[in-house]
Amino acid sequence: MAGFQKVKGTMDVYGHYATVKEKIVSILSEMAELYHYSPIETPMMESTSLFERSTGGTTDVVEKQMYTFFDKGGRSLTLRPEYTAGVARAIVENKLYASEDLPLKLYYHGPLFRYERPGLGRYREFNQFGVECVGESTPWLDAETLLLAVESLYYLGFRKVKAKINSLGGKASREAYKKALVAYFEPHVGEMCEDCQRRIKTNPLRLLDCKVEHDKELAKGAPSILDYLVDEDRERFKQIVAYLQDLGVDFEVDPGLVRGLDYYSGLVFEIALSGAKDYGSVLGGGHYDDLLGEIGGPSLPGVGFAVGLERLIASYMDEGLDKGSETRLDVYLMPIGEEAYRASVPLLVETRLNGYSAELAPKPAKLGAYFKRAERAKARFALIYGDEELKKGKANLKDLDKVEQVEIDLSNLAAELDAHVGRKEESEEGEHHHD
Repeated sequence: MAGFQKVKGTMDVYGHYATVKEKIVSILSEMAELYHYSPIETPMMESTSLFERSTGGTTDVVEKQMYTFFDKGGRSLTLRPEYTAGVARAIVENKLYASEDLPLKLYYHGPLFRYERPGLGRYREFNQFGVECVGESTPWLDAETLLLAVESLYYLGFRKVKAKINSLGGKASREAYKKALVAYFEPHVGEMCEDCQRRIKTNPLRLLDCKVEHDKELAKGAPSILDYLVDEDRERFKQIVAYLQDLGVDFEVDPGLVRGLDYYSGLVFEIALSGAKDYGSVLGGGHYDDLLGEIGGPSLPGVGFAVGLERLIASYMDEGLDKGSETRLDVYLMPIGEEAYRASVPLLVETRLNGYSAELAPKPAKLGAYFKRAERAKARFALIYGDEELKKGKANLKDLDKVEQVEIDLSNLAAELDAHVGRKEESEEGEHHHD
């Protein structure tokens, strides 16, 4: 019988990659908490109508990419294709907006599902880390959200972090702009792809987001939305730009940037990381005004972003930023002889209880075999002892990086480990910080 294989567009996460992923999520969470965000978790499946209402029925996500099914009760459910709609639903359902101090600042991470063609850094089950800032609408909050995105990437070690930004304006600005887009594209409609021939009637903004080469070229000559912003929207965008300049954020204004979901209004942004491989945008986000109201809640604005973890991890490893991320064992116990081996359990337990990772071979072995196992486990130290040493309450602690060893007193094991092995968090302190 043939063995089972993973479903197309999914991946198994283990070993070094899994360690790097955990480290990146930890650092991104730490950054979000510096900005006073707190965690939220939402279900992996939601009512299908939530995404149809919030994301937009004419987006690629809803039309082509959702994993939708009927449960045993006949309800239409969808595996979440994006996070913001579920977070908005949680805010409305749990009345999280009934707080004295808005905005709500929430961060999240986990898997999402879209049926699209797998490619470089692109999967059908993929993971995102993201934030939502909901309940107040100011140019500063828009700018601060983009600052968090840029600083998070910088904190991870990336140095060439440049954002593209644009404004989609409010309803009045977008309606005027849609008319201008239709007027521009209509003479060429016969030569455009089938999707764009439909989009010109249902969702003209999506014309700027087409991936077909001919239509992409055509879109380059389209009018700029910045020329159609009403005064209020133009002033707001001007203030956001001023904040970003004051903050020293590296960005460029790209009038063709629209984002793939319909709830965005006002500021939108994307970040691609320059490297040997082009993963496209690794992070995107923007401002939204009507999302909570669309799904039955109060009319509260928000701004947020999400970063695709698979693309981010790939870029991180391409840049060599994962060096030093491997999981290392602190202490490998090496008892010489059957008696010493049997006496090892209290030492193993005490080492772990004092916060040091420790391992004991599954059965007694010769010293050479122990050292080979310790090397494969990337152990930092070896604790070596035989029957005679144990009777005296002594052992040899060998630094496997420096090939130096000292005799230690086992009756004071915790203090000896602190003195010679050192706390891992202390030895790594400052590793992620930049100048």
